[in-house]
Amino acid sequence: MIAEERMTTYINSLYPGNTKMLDRVEEEALSAGVPIIRKETQSLLRFLLRAYQPMNILEVGTAVGFSALLMSEYAPEGCWITTIEKYKKRIPVARENFARAGRSDRITLLEGDAMEILKGLEGSYDLIFMDAAKGQYPAYLPEVLRLLAPGGLLVSDNVLQDGDIIESRFAVERRNRTIHARMREYLYMLTHCEELTTAILPTGDGVTVSVKNRNRPEQGAEEI
Repeated sequence: MIAEERMTTYINSLYPGNTKMLDRVEEEALSAGVPIIRKETQSLLRFLLRAYQPMNILEVGTAVGFSALLMSEYAPEGCWITTIEKYKKRIPVARENFARAGRSDRITLLEGDAMEILKGLEGSYDLIFMDAAKGQYPAYLPEVLRLLAPGGLLVSDNVLQDGDIIESRFAVERRNRTIHARMREYLYMLTHCEELTTAILPTGDGVTVSVKNRNRPEQGAEEI
């Protein structure tokens, strides 16, 4: 845990809660052992959605559809969400949840390998939420940058690995060392990318919020 447990519990006690439908999907997911975004991350997403008002959202990693439903609930009216999922056992559950919530007409679920789907997407997105296979984040980034609109937000979840990210690779369990190395690579890429301005937040399991920089006039050029 990144934040001290008592502090996290207190902060979560202030969370105003979601709709009954979202609460039901969350409860079912947790009962089935399906990881979903933590309360702290839910709160951050709600804030960003209200503040930024994105109309076109891309999510990489649907799981059972909880985060897509949450974004659909708190995004502006008319917002369209495209979400990608590869795990076949979770796809029908996500589709059922979208239908139960009456959101099938606002959420498009694309089935298959995220990298292949990302390469085939066109257009641009105001907000991209990364919550897929953590070891693939660095590979996804070039395509995500291509699809992110100037001024758009990239939100990446689970980037601090419950605090393990600061440990030596030899202090991390052997089975987690590849993900540990790739997540460190991803954080370096985000914070050193000239196209992005990034903040790393110790929220939930670690979240980065990046904005794609708009084109600026060259230094010394006269602005119109």
